[in-house]
Amino acid sequence: MFSSIDSANPWLVGVGLNAILLGLVWIAPKKLLTPAGIFHAWLLGVLVWGTLGWQGYLVVGFYFLVGSGVTRIGIAQKEAEGIAEKRSGARGPENVWGSALIAALCAVGVGMINLGLFAPITQSLVLSLQSLLLLGYVASFSTKLSDTCASEVGKAYGKRTFLITTLQPVPRGTEGAVSLEGTLAGVVGSLAIALLGWGVGLINLLGIAWCAIAALIATSLESVIGATLQSKYTWLTNEVVNILNTLIGAIAAMLLAWAWTSIIA
Repeated sequence: MFSSIDSANPWLVGVGLNAILLGLVWIAPKKLLTPAGIFHAWLLGVLVWGTLGWQGYLVVGFYFLVGSGVTRIGIAQKEAEGIAEKRSGARGPENVWGSALIAALCAVGVGMINLGLFAPITQSLVLSLQSLLLLGYVASFSTKLSDTCASEVGKAYGKRTFLITTLQPVPRGTEGAVSLEGTLAGVVGSLAIALLGWGVGLINLLGIAWCAIAALIATSLESVIGATLQSKYTWLTNEVVNILNTLIGAIAAMLLAWAWTSIIA
């Protein structure tokens, strides 16, 4: 079972470590974050380190680095076609929380458990809730990296793209469009995060399957939302859709794990 990092004050460690790492991001020639994005990423990093320790921090750091790298695949071509991410992929506050809000809420839940705020609940239920929240944390990032890989690889290398609701051919970069290349990249992305989460002890081996299945469900539903609803409602921005996407992924993974446990119990 996962336990918080053994440290006199993990929050101070998080503050110092994030200041150093994001200071390096600030001076890096390739701008991965806007100035405001750096501050919000610092807040997120401190929260994750304080609640989940280095294990949780490694997961979010892996997502950020790989996601940023994937965004820059074929960037010149995507910019020429007008389908590239804004600011050449540099993340702002809206991108930070659009990608990580659900994961942050899961981390807060684990932190509350570690503080003993669920003491009246039986120990077995507390441990089950902790396991589900950790699975939700990993699954949300697994879902988001799957979405990022599918979108960016599909826009760069997708040979044939189809609207998910009608299966009619559409140009690359169309909201709700899917491609074989993008879908395969999305599966690889979801498995990469899930394997890392398992490797550092956040989830069990079966959790890898739950994350991969949940990511596929969530990214498919996100494509449906993009094809049917996003253009109709101004408040349904990409960031809001990302929050919904990661929420669906986290909930789906937790429901799959809960259902499996109920079946074999």
